[in-house]
Amino acid sequence: MTFPRDLEGLLRENAPQVLAALVRRYGHFDAAEDAVQEALLAAATQWPAEGVPGEPRTWLIRVASRRLIDQLRSDQSRRERENRDFAEAMRVAPARMSVPGAQQDDSLLLLFLCCHPVLSPASQVALTLRAVGGLSTTEIAHAFLVPEATIGQRITRAKRQIKESGIGFAVPDPADHAGRITTVLQILYLIFNEGYAATAGTELQRLDLAGEAIRLTRMLHGAVPQDGEVAGLLALMLLTHARRAVRTDAQGVPIPLAEQDRSLWDATEIASGIELVTDAMSRTELGPYQLQAAIAAVHAEAPSAAETDWKQILGLYELLERFAPGPVTTLNKAVALAMVHGPRAGLRLLSTLEGDKQLAAQHRLEAVRGHLLEMAGDNEAARAALLGAARRTTSAAEQRYLQRKAQRLNSPGG
Repeated sequence: MTFPRDLEGLLRENAPQVLAALVRRYGHFDAAEDAVQEALLAAATQWPAEGVPGEPRTWLIRVASRRLIDQLRSDQSRRERENRDFAEAMRVAPARMSVPGAQQDDSLLLLFLCCHPVLSPASQVALTLRAVGGLSTTEIAHAFLVPEATIGQRITRAKRQIKESGIGFAVPDPADHAGRITTVLQILYLIFNEGYAATAGTELQRLDLAGEAIRLTRMLHGAVPQDGEVAGLLALMLLTHARRAVRTDAQGVPIPLAEQDRSLWDATEIASGIELVTDAMSRTELGPYQLQAAIAAVHAEAPSAAETDWKQILGLYELLERFAPGPVTTLNKAVALAMVHGPRAGLRLLSTLEGDKQLAAQHRLEAVRGHLLEMAGDNEAARAALLGAARRTTSAAEQRYLQRKAQRLNSPGG
């Protein structure tokens, strides 16, 4: 079924919060998810003909609740247990779950609820990305750098584990909040990354996902303002999102950071991001999100690409390696190393990533290699690397950019 893009956006925006409302009231994630899908289908059928109701979220919750109640009534004992769980959850929730704005918007609460103690961290992230972030199984698979079938199995297994545990989607105890925040931050980070650089499709950016990640992270920061890593992640998002208007050209092809018109960056978001990370690093324990935000802040503060303080960025990456070692950190550090000590130094560091399983099927290693080879003046090898990266990427926008850059290197004077 097809319907107008604005209606599609409205339904997508409301679906996670409708699901959260049903899960809070009735539990039974699978049944609630099915009921929400039926309500969305009903809206897609009725609203184009009858008009969008004044309170679309309320309408969806009411319809989904009816579907769910009808299903629960088929099993009398299950219905009675759900009524008891609902009454208990409503009784203890105000005292046990202190999240500002949670009564107005259940999305943040659903994040915590899906970070269920019976699940592995990977399953927690996959389930919440699907339920709250609205990402498809394919998008989540790309975010995790694993096959799509693995993510599908992970989500199915997570739902089954919760059902079989007998614990249900209980409101988390305050003592559990700190442990779950680590997973929640990872979820928000992955949702934002998918919005910043979509893993598939014709568009580079998915501003709806990036905006939702920022909104939820703001809400989390309001709930735990003393947490330096929450502040760091919010700062990182704002500093990165500030460049959205000039990250692509009129054809949707990516524009490299060094070539972007910095006068069109969002100065308000940059100022907010710098203030957040500066405050967090001065008063809290250092962490990887703060360090990544600090790197973004150095880029944002440079009047031009040529004036970027690459020595400071390299130092920050060396610190980041202590907190979050891994191939992606090394990949990014190689660029900073090349800018400080020359492209050959960066290429030597890249060689340590050969055979890395996480990067093997991805395009980023070859894309960075092509960039550094171009810096080194080896255009033929650079072109081969860029074309290899273009074959690997699933993003049409990035593919066009890589192919265009490779073609330029092949042209006279390129």
